[in-house]
Amino acid sequence: MQGYRKGLTQYGDPEFSAFIRGAYARGFGLTQKDLDRPIVGIAQTWSELNPCHRNLREIAEAVKRGVWQEGGLPLEFPTISLGEIYLSPTAMLFRNLLSMDTEEMISGQPLDGVVLLGGCDKTLPAQLMGAASAGVPALAVTAGPMIGGRFEGKTLGACSDCRGLWNEFRGGALTQETLEEVQGELFPSAGHCMVMGTASTMASLAEALGMMLPGLAAVPAVHSRRLRLAEESGRRIVAMIGEDLTPAKIMTHEAFENAIRVLMAVGGSTNAAVHLSAIAGRLGVGLPLSLFDALSRTTPLIAGVRPSGDEFLMEDLAAAGGIPTVMKELEPLLNGGAMTVTGKSVAENLASVKHAQPWQEVIRPRENPFAHQGGIVVLNGSLAPEGAVLKISAASPDKLTHTGRAVVFRSQEDMIRRIDDPDLGAAADSVFVLQNAGPIGGPGFPEAGFLPIPKKLLEAGVRDIVRVSDARMSGTAGGTTVLHVSPEAAIGGPLALVRDGDSIRLDVPARAIDLLVADEELARRRAEWRPPDPPWKRGYRRLFLDHVLQAPEGCDFDFLQRDLMSKRA
Repeated sequence: MQGYRKGLTQYGDPEFSAFIRGAYARGFGLTQKDLDRPIVGIAQTWSELNPCHRNLREIAEAVKRGVWQEGGLPLEFPTISLGEIYLSPTAMLFRNLLSMDTEEMISGQPLDGVVLLGGCDKTLPAQLMGAASAGVPALAVTAGPMIGGRFEGKTLGACSDCRGLWNEFRGGALTQETLEEVQGELFPSAGHCMVMGTASTMASLAEALGMMLPGLAAVPAVHSRRLRLAEESGRRIVAMIGEDLTPAKIMTHEAFENAIRVLMAVGGSTNAAVHLSAIAGRLGVGLPLSLFDALSRTTPLIAGVRPSGDEFLMEDLAAAGGIPTVMKELEPLLNGGAMTVTGKSVAENLASVKHAQPWQEVIRPRENPFAHQGGIVVLNGSLAPEGAVLKISAASPDKLTHTGRAVVFRSQEDMIRRIDDPDLGAAADSVFVLQNAGPIGGPGFPEAGFLPIPKKLLEAGVRDIVRVSDARMSGTAGGTTVLHVSPEAAIGGPLALVRDGDSIRLDVPARAIDLLVADEELARRRAEWRPPDPPWKRGYRRLFLDHVLQAPEGCDFDFLQRDLMSKRA
């Protein structure tokens, strides 16, 4: 413990720096006895532009109670907040900025440890990235998932039902009046999306990584148990400071393997493949896409939470035992010796956890899974030589082996302009291709991969199409959607060379996605290809374009990844 003398402000006289720091602390009403305690920073991402986080003020108070009880001094400080639906062009553009903000505020302030308060999609991975780089003891406490909404006897799950109902409206099956009525029921409480979208996925994986107290990920935002676990997290971070239990000692390669197993078992968001790689890269841990696929092949899908199932939400998962029960079922497949924020190993944490109980249906025993392989598969082939991902647990089984003619959109703007054109040459068996929507081409790697179905196909009863892009997709979405095609089109990947009418073959059992065009024709197209002009010339956005890595490397900045920094040195 270094306390308030840690990292003294440089005035040319260290003792004066300590003296004036103590004077300003007294201005807060603190005493020397307070300053002699371990100082716990509470990284707060509450914001009125982030409705998912509107309960984080109350959670912060619970954390503070725990810190005080264990003899620490809790000091809350703000960082930027990434509200998924309020940021343009995409929250993903600012994930790395939040990670840098978090790292620098942890490193630059006199903090012995930190509790990370987050929740919405990009917030938690950014905080884990920053904490990994800062290197002080840290643990995460999330806002928690919303409870389910209700409409005409149906349980609603945002934002899987947002997308489904919007499709029905576009197809003429819902009136404007009904759409407006249901709009008020989709988000009924505080918290992030209550399906297994990116927010719920990353909370689940933070727990699987060992960076969150067991059982916390799935507890609804409005449940008092979340406050009790937040208070316990406050007590635990003080103990972690005494143990010098840092993120690097918890987030090892074995811990990341555990997280990938849980990702596959719960049918989690494809975005997790990007976020986990970015977090791991901060610690010099390599997570190639081949590892994701290898673990997917040997991990059963045992949790049926939407959109990988039709019925259950996160509150159902919590009632059934949450992530601890999922991990108990996976225990023979996990690295039991991995350390966690409890100060105990995964195996020790699971010793008192019960297996999936027969009275519930959301978590199945490993021997009787929803599917025998995990929810995400990795594809390679001539269209994605460095990989692509697909959430097989939310795809149409009859489209997993499919060959179709390409309908190509050169950009999001091109897609928006033409998608409902009656003359669009699209059929139910077409393969819809979106180019220039990756990290650089998007720019910012937007969640544009869940391409809308043209109205003429919706009206004909089509509810899924094969989609291929270098974009991301919300974890709340589904369909037969190939994402993160790498290299992306904007840097000259094969996706940039696809033209209308080309044949594309998707073969999920073979883990392949191929462009069936002769090499000579592709060479001709490549000779004509030119990269798009960069849309941003200055500031953080230009920094993003100049330094962002591709999807398989986590889309972090090259100068923040430990292995790349060491190579440069």
